[in-house]
Amino acid sequence: MSEQSPAHSDQARQAIAALRAQDIDVVRVVYPDLLGADRARDILVGHLPAATHHGLAFCRAVYHTSPQSDTVPMPGGLSAGMPDISVRPDLDTLHRLPWEPGVAWCLGEALDPATGRPAPESPRDLLRRVLDRIGAELHPVIGPELEYYLCERDESAVTGWSPYGRAPGNVYSAGLRGDPDGHLLRTLRHLKELEIGATTGNREFGSGQFEINLDHSTALDAADRAFRFKAAVKEIARTEGRLATFMARPFNEEGGSGFHLHLSMVDPDGRNVFEGRDEGDPHGLSAAARHATAGVLAHAPALTALLNPTVNSYKRFGPDSLAPWLIDWGLDNRSAMVRIPPERGDGTRLELRLGDATANPYLAVAGAIAAVGLGLREKREPPEPLEGYGYRENTAARLPRTLTEALDALEGDTELTDMLGADFTHSFLTYKRNEIERFQQYVTDWEFKEYAFLT
Repeated sequence: MSEQSPAHSDQARQAIAALRAQDIDVVRVVYPDLLGADRARDILVGHLPAATHHGLAFCRAVYHTSPQSDTVPMPGGLSAGMPDISVRPDLDTLHRLPWEPGVAWCLGEALDPATGRPAPESPRDLLRRVLDRIGAELHPVIGPELEYYLCERDESAVTGWSPYGRAPGNVYSAGLRGDPDGHLLRTLRHLKELEIGATTGNREFGSGQFEINLDHSTALDAADRAFRFKAAVKEIARTEGRLATFMARPFNEEGGSGFHLHLSMVDPDGRNVFEGRDEGDPHGLSAAARHATAGVLAHAPALTALLNPTVNSYKRFGPDSLAPWLIDWGLDNRSAMVRIPPERGDGTRLELRLGDATANPYLAVAGAIAAVGLGLREKREPPEPLEGYGYRENTAARLPRTLTEALDALEGDTELTDMLGADFTHSFLTYKRNEIERFQQYVTDWEFKEYAFLT
C-alpha cells in the first residue's frame, strides 16, 4: 500500500484533537458489504493515525458472507485462502453518534493491500466506476426515499416479531396516534445530529411502517447518506429494544417497503438538463429527460436484480400493491414504474419506483445511473406515458417475477453489465444464485401448514 502523505498525518492529528474535545474515545469505521449491510470495527482514538496509515485488516470473504454467516464460494474468498482487504478510515466523514456516548463513526475505503487499488467487490467503488464511464459532462443528482418497518418482540409470532403500533387508518400520519412511543421524532432528531440530510418523516401505509426522506445531492454522497441512514435507523431501533427492518415485505398482512430514487442530471454550470419547456415538449421535458427515461425502461428487467435483490423482494410486487410490476412510465402517476413528478424547472426529475428497501444504495444508484447513461448515449425515445391505473397487464411488459428471472435478465443485458464491469457482475450473480439455492432447500412454515396434515 502507498505511504500516507504528511497531509493525512496532520488530518489524523487534528481529528484526534477534535474528537477528544468532544469526549469521544472510540471511532467506528464502517463500510458496505455486497448486500449493503454495514461491516465495522471500533478503534480507540489514539490508534487513529496507525489506522489511517496502514488501514484496518478485514477478511475479503466478508463480501461473500450471507446474513446467516454462510461463506459463499467465490473468487478471492475460500479458494484464495481467505486473503485480506484493508479498510482505511475516511476522516472527512467523521461524525459523533448521538445515541452512543463517546463514539464517532466514519466511512472506510476498502482497498487491496497488495496493490492499493479498490477492493474488487467494493460497492462504493462500483458507483465511482459507473460515474467515470458516463463521462464528466453530466452530473447525476439523487434524492433517496426509504421505507422500513419497526417491529416489537412477540413470542406468539412465528418469527418472534410483530409490527409496532398496530392501528388501522393512520396512513401518512404523524404524532402519537400512529407512533405511540414517539419513535419517529427521536429518529428524526438523531438523524439531524448526524447531518445526513434527513428532511421529513411520517407513518406509512402499514402498521409500524415509516418513511423518512433524504435531501438530494451528488450520486456518491446520496448513496453514502442512504447507507448511513439505514445503519443508523437499525441502531436507533436497537436502543429501543426493537427491530427496524428494510426487508421488502416482512409480513403477510402488510404491504412492502420501497426505496425510491429521484434522479436528475445537471451540466457543469449546474443547469438541470431534464427541464425542457423551451424545447416545445408537451410535457415540459427535454430530449435528455426522455432519453434517460427510455434507458431506464429498456434496462428495467436487469435493473430489477440490483434494486430488488432478494427472494422476498418479489412478494412486494403485484396488482394493487402500490409497487410497480410493469415496465412503464407516467406523468405524476404513482402506479407507474417511472414517475415524472409535476415540478419543472430546477425540480424536473425522474422518480424510479422500482426498488425495494433491501437494495444496496450503492448498487441501486449505480444501476440507475448506468441505465440513464445508456439511454442518453443511444438517444432512445420512450413510448407514450401511462394514463390511468398502472396495473392492467396488457398495457406494458411485465417485470421479472422472481429473483431467478431478474438475475437471468441482468446476465443477458450485456450493455448494462459492461457499464457495471465483468468482475462485479460475476460476483453478484454467483452470490445471489447461491442465495436462491439455499432458499430452495429450506422448509418454510407455510409448507408445513399446507402439506403436513392433509398428505
